[in-house]
Amino acid sequence: MSSEQRIGFVGTGPMGAPMARNLLAAGFDVALWNRTAAKAEAVADGEPRATVAATPSEAARPVVVVMLPDLPQVRDVVDRPDGLREGWRSAQTADPVLVVMSTVSPVEVTAWAQELAADGIRLVDAPVSGGVEGAVAGSLSIMAGGSDDDLATVRPVLEAMGSTVRHVGAVGSGSLTKTCNQIVVGGTLNALAEAVAIAQAGGLDLATVLEVLGAGLAGSQVLTDKSRRYLSRDYADGAACRTQLKDLEFGLAAGQRLGVDTALTEVARDRYQRMVDRGDAELDHSAVIRVVV
Repeated sequence: MSSEQRIGFVGTGPMGAPMARNLLAAGFDVALWNRTAAKAEAVADGEPRATVAATPSEAARPVVVVMLPDLPQVRDVVDRPDGLREGWRSAQTADPVLVVMSTVSPVEVTAWAQELAADGIRLVDAPVSGGVEGAVAGSLSIMAGGSDDDLATVRPVLEAMGSTVRHVGAVGSGSLTKTCNQIVVGGTLNALAEAVAIAQAGGLDLATVLEVLGAGLAGSQVLTDKSRRYLSRDYADGAACRTQLKDLEFGLAAGQRLGVDTALTEVARDRYQRMVDRGDAELDHSAVIRVVV
């Protein structure tokens, strides 16, 4: 098996687990590591091409995919004493590629990539959109930032996890594109929350209203995916409000740096901050309707 088919995967949580399974299904030999080993073991169960690494160092293949909550956690698995950097050094791996698929700060990941490059470590930032459903189906939209050569190296890996893979520019461009995505998602969810609240307060049949909205110009993937939550009022699990808050903070920082008015994003950010403050941080981000009604 060629080195290109041997990869490491760090972070087998709700998103990472199905992404890793799709890599195995595509024929990759995958070394898995997760802070809670049982989650990695669940992915590896019965998969002859999967191994569970005891430390991040043992998962340090020529290409390593990382799916963790934010950049501090990614940096930790690289730089800790038993981390990826030590694994690459011990194996004398030349020019390894770290694929950061987490949603992280565009500014911070660009600066870190420059630091890593000085040590011969290449970085591709490739955040995703599509949620757990897209991860399971292998239909994620992946926005990748990095050099042409690095994208060519990791493209087969990305294509095993997503149906749309786009090279959007240099390192950091993927994360900036994801920031734009999250601004739209957060703003749309706030608009939907207000619309749903008005429909209910006005005595309308919510299922009918959502159907009509979905069939017209107001229709969106967000509306399609979240309608069942508005109808059932079940906001457990899903994409956490705390994560949406973090992503909107990235958007506000980018807007400030680039001189863009982000007044609407500020409103969305403030509402998600209220969700976190009231103890609803882990609910699905569509639950922002709770601070509207």
